[in-house]
Amino acid sequence: MFIVANLLLAFGKILDLLLSAYMWIIIIAALVSWVNPDPYNPIVRFLYSVTEPVLGRVRRVIGFRTGFVDLSPMIVILAILFARYFLIQSLMEFAYKLKGGIAL
Repeated sequence: MFIVANLLLAFGKILDLLLSAYMWIIIIAALVSWVNPDPYNPIVRFLYSVTEPVLGRVRRVIGFRTGFVDLSPMIVILAILFARYFLIQSLMEFAYKLKGGIAL
């Protein structure tokens, strides 16, 4: 059982790290969008290609903009925080219970 628990712990920690990195990428993309960046810049193209598939889906559901503010980055960040603080934490606590230890 400890092998399954260790696998779940590793999966939870890696997923937490990936979600944290993606959250920061969304924050950076939102900040860069405020300064009217050069669309041919490789960094801007990377940020757009990584964030636009998720943000585009959210915009289709809630509408493109609410007034002058695009709320889709905030909604995606809230969803990431929910996943990190509820789903991943629950997965890791379940893994600790499988292991027979105390959940941290």
